[in-house]
Amino acid sequence: MNVASFYLIFLVPFSVVLGYVLGGVFTFVTPFFVFGVIPVLDIIIGARKNNPSKEQEPAMREKFSYRFITFLCAPVQVVMVLWGAYVISLGILTPVELAGFVFSMGTSSGVLGINVSHELQHRVNRKLEPILARIMLWTVGYMHWAIEHVAGHHRNVATPQDPATARMGESFYAFWIRTVIGGFRSAWQIEKSRLEKKNLPVVGVHNRMILYLLSEAALVFGIFLVFGISAVLYFIVQAFIAFSLLEIVNYVEHYGLLRRQIGKERYEPVTFIHSWNSSNWLTNRFLFNLQRHSDHHYKPERRYQILRHFDESPQLPTGYAGMILLAAITPLWRLVMDHRVKEYRPQGDEI
Repeated sequence: MNVASFYLIFLVPFSVVLGYVLGGVFTFVTPFFVFGVIPVLDIIIGARKNNPSKEQEPAMREKFSYRFITFLCAPVQVVMVLWGAYVISLGILTPVELAGFVFSMGTSSGVLGINVSHELQHRVNRKLEPILARIMLWTVGYMHWAIEHVAGHHRNVATPQDPATARMGESFYAFWIRTVIGGFRSAWQIEKSRLEKKNLPVVGVHNRMILYLLSEAALVFGIFLVFGISAVLYFIVQAFIAFSLLEIVNYVEHYGLLRRQIGKERYEPVTFIHSWNSSNWLTNRFLFNLQRHSDHHYKPERRYQILRHFDESPQLPTGYAGMILLAAITPLWRLVMDHRVKEYRPQGDEI
């Protein structure tokens, strides 16, 4: 697996800058590239299902060049968001350019910022990577997701208790409301339980949820002081677009899949059949193999470069870029996906 191919992700923030320089409708070049060009190329290039051998895995896992790319994404994300605030503060964009620029910046924050933070936040036994993950989530006002995703979603995935698992028949729009609210509540409860076990006050300096909210508020206030109210509005909208992209990817990754209940409050262990999988080469290069999501939930400690493809996993018909477009059109999504879901759901389960 060529490490250099993962540098393709930097085409996304580059396209934002390119669109700004060209101006006019070219400010929409990023969403056109991500949701127009990439889905077509995904189909043309197709999937790559090869896995690293067990002998190759240890060396690939420890190779620093794979980690360096993810480290580099953090400062790029911060600079992009702050540069965007500066551009907005100039007041030189036409209404069309403003819409295209903010939409492009939100798309970049979703692909570069949140996606890479996902890879880094799972490195819980290290110090630098979780910090970088939270810095990137800070730029989109979604720091609580670092708590809920690792300690909540991975424990409850493919059960009715998980706000990030979409139910069969549920539209993305209904799911968005449920998962955004439910994810925040879940993160608060996880943090509350952690503090209570340590006999620490829930409301206080030890509560990460409170610290995250205060740091996000400080960022917004700092943007206001330096760049003005228009930049604050830009920041809020680009963050909304970014975390909405996260949630539509969550919708795609787990739609309709369930683990079998084996007790009153117990479920079968998570395996590689409890998440949707895609091994489309191109989108996996842009997303650091996130589409090999079945293995990610089966073995969440695996780094992105050694995630494996399993033929037995539920397979998406195409990569995430194309599936996001399908998910936005509920009747079309259900036509494509519902019959596939039924092949993998426990018989007699109607949840």
